[in-house]
Amino acid sequence: MNHAVLYVRDVARSVAFYTDILEFRVRFEIPGQAAFLQAPASHNDHDIGLFQIGSEAGPSGAGRTTVGLYHLAWEVDTLDELGRLADRLRQAGSLVGASDHGTTKALYAHDPDGLEFEVCWLVPADRLPVEIDQMTKPLDLEAEKARYGGATRGGVGVSFSGAF
Repeated sequence: MNHAVLYVRDVARSVAFYTDILEFRVRFEIPGQAAFLQAPASHNDHDIGLFQIGSEAGPSGAGRTTVGLYHLAWEVDTLDELGRLADRLRQAGSLVGASDHGTTKALYAHDPDGLEFEVCWLVPADRLPVEIDQMTKPLDLEAEKARYGGATRGGVGVSFSGAF
């Protein structure tokens, strides 16, 4: 995926969230209308676009009353980084879940408009077991750091060697 575009109530509030909590950088902004942000370490022109539609906008019904996107996932390089972001998201009151998907270790959070996103670390291909347990379990981040190493780069190679 190259980038995502989100409709938000207040672009300044959303920019503050994505820059303060997730450390995105503003690449271009039209105050009160739109902003284009770049993820940390990205070389992309922008990774997320935010378009303001106003405070009167209702909440997204996607997955409850309408079809729509469930969430976007942002990848981090290490489990240490995942842990650091877990703390930041928790302090901001945004963290809503943490899951071990076998091939990925994931955090789930809401932005200021309640839009859900995921921050994940991908198990390197050479560290995947032959038989992958695809059951979702609660994430024990400290146990995963002990297993893989907190500074181990994730996503190296193909992150899933089998077929669903």
